[in-house]
Amino acid sequence: MNIKILGPGCARCHQLKKTTREVVKELGVDASIEEVKDMMKIVQYPILTTPGLVINEELVCAGRVPTKAELALLIADALTKEDKTKR
Repeated sequence: MNIKILGPGCARCHQLKKTTREVVKELGVDASIEEVKDMMKIVQYPILTTPGLVINEELVCAGRVPTKAELALLIADALTKEDKTKR
C-alpha cells in the first residue's frame, strides 16, 4: 500500500502523518508513507486545501485531519479494493 500526505509541512500535515503511521502500525499493514510537499505534484490531485491523504493514488481525504477511527476505515477500504484487483 502506498500512502501520501499532501501538504507544505504544516502542523496539520505533521499530525496527519503521525496519526497515519500509528494506524498503519496498529493494523499491521505493509505500507509506505510519503510526504509530498512540492505544490506542482500536489495540484495533480483534485485537492483544494491541505492536508490531503492519498491511498494507492486515490485522494480519500482533504482539508482536515481525520480521526484514528476514520483513518482505519479508509485504510481498510483501500485494502479491500487492493484485494479485489488482485483476484
